[in-house]
Amino acid sequence: MVIEKILNNNVVITTDENNKEIVVMGRGIAFKKRTGDHIPKDMIDKVFKLSDPNMSDKFKELISNIPLNYMELSDKIILYAKKELGKRLNDSIYISLTDHMHAAIERTREGVNVKNALLWDIKRFYKEEFKIGLIALDYIEEKFGIRLPEDEAGFIALHIVNAQMDQDIKIIYEITQIMQDVTNVVKYHYGITFDEESVYYYRFITHLKYFAERLLSNKSYEDNEDDLLDVIKVKYKNAYNCIEKVANFIKKKYNYELTDEEKLYLTIHVERVVSKSTK
Repeated sequence: MVIEKILNNNVVITTDENNKEIVVMGRGIAFKKRTGDHIPKDMIDKVFKLSDPNMSDKFKELISNIPLNYMELSDKIILYAKKELGKRLNDSIYISLTDHMHAAIERTREGVNVKNALLWDIKRFYKEEFKIGLIALDYIEEKFGIRLPEDEAGFIALHIVNAQMDQDIKIIYEITQIMQDVTNVVKYHYGITFDEESVYYYRFITHLKYFAERLLSNKSYEDNEDDLLDVIKVKYKNAYNCIEKVANFIKKKYNYELTDEEKLYLTIHVERVVSKSTK
């Protein structure tokens, strides 16, 4: 491989065997080097292949301006997240997470802590991602000797959620807010606390996540289950009344009309999660 562009002493642009542009990182890999020089294999620490050309440009801009150790830390956290979750993460996380952590560490050094208004809900709705966020705080402390507040574990968790859902981070905040709104209506209707270790709670939260995505994209779920809804209204009367409250709330706050199919599946999920939580 030969250097096609030098971003800084530690990062260069080259191409792989398929003539695809890649970003190659290594300490001092471009020191006293010029375009056209060969890249010593023993100096390569990491190779990044970003599938989206626009993402690649943003990535190159980011690592040109942020020290290499932040990128190494971000890569460590992302690899750990992929292993723990067993899921693919969108390439965008290399940009969003690195940029966020760099800013968060700088803020904390300056004595500025940003509160995460959704921290409690992130702990409830994204448990696995939040655990990874806490591990990330350990990694950060180990590498930089600074302990970030728990709020930052929540922010890191949202970046990981975002990378799974291929959504803008702002949308993830909005999805989480909608999930919080719906669960609060259910909790107040029944006067209960959910059993958050229950598989039914996990299914309920997962359903809410996709429901919130549809709401924000203004796409409704249609499945023509009118007969079944009539049965469910009678069988799970209290749960259906609860979902009617949810529908009214969603209509007022988000101007979104729940379809009968959405009411049906929400009623079923609510009945199951409530039954489990009250046993």
